[in-house]
Amino acid sequence: MVLLALMQANAAVLDVDANCAAVEAAARKAAAAGARLLLTPELFPVGYAPLRLRAEFDPAALPAIRQALAEIARRNSIALVYSLPAATPAGDWQITATLVDEAGEELLSYAKVHLFGPDERQAFVPAAAGPGVVDFHGIRTSMVICYDVEFPEAVRAAAVRGAELLLVPTALATGFDTVPQLLVRARALENHVTLAYANHSGTEDGCDFLGGSVVAAPDGSLLAAAGAGAELLFAELPARDTSGPEVAYLDDLRPEVYRSWGN
Repeated sequence: MVLLALMQANAAVLDVDANCAAVEAAARKAAAAGARLLLTPELFPVGYAPLRLRAEFDPAALPAIRQALAEIARRNSIALVYSLPAATPAGDWQITATLVDEAGEELLSYAKVHLFGPDERQAFVPAAAGPGVVDFHGIRTSMVICYDVEFPEAVRAAAVRGAELLLVPTALATGFDTVPQLLVRARALENHVTLAYANHSGTEDGCDFLGGSVVAAPDGSLLAAAGAGAELLFAELPARDTSGPEVAYLDDLRPEVYRSWGN
């Protein structure tokens, strides 16, 4: 049995110490409950404020922040997914997510492919690499970030690479309730993955967040769902179904036909 914890909380924009303290508190509580992994929201350690981050945040601070987050994982003996900006060799910025294990060692990283809205597009550049897959306690695990999950191609790319669990840090504003309640569940079902989606709560830099974090099972059902406020959400990952899914979408894919259709 693998217990997953999702942190839904309100970050303080550019107050890294306060945000890391909140992650530490959540990690401690999650580990005490028996969780193996804590998923945190998009850009939580620095707060979600793309234009302010680009104008005021010094990327030279990133190695120390990453080290602090790895130490949180190590101190609490819990794997951790965190999301931070990152500077490319060309000097551009991307939004990234990192999975570290219980010892604070990096297992997987990912950079956001689909940027949402004018602020993100002004502050960051989109990545192009597909999601990787790693083994986490016997579960093939992958990541995408926020808006990526709204594109079937992104989740399917993880699924065809063998992912069974997809971890999604997000920063979803109010007014988009159909994303966690409908779209995320559809992505889980059509790709036979467990999909964990962790959002902010409250208001940051004028953005009102929906909350509503969810964990969707491979059959599209909800394993856990949060309300609008701060919450530590737990879900036990379902056992692997050795009999196979009721509808074998992944087995019945016909990529050669799709390619013949054109774009």
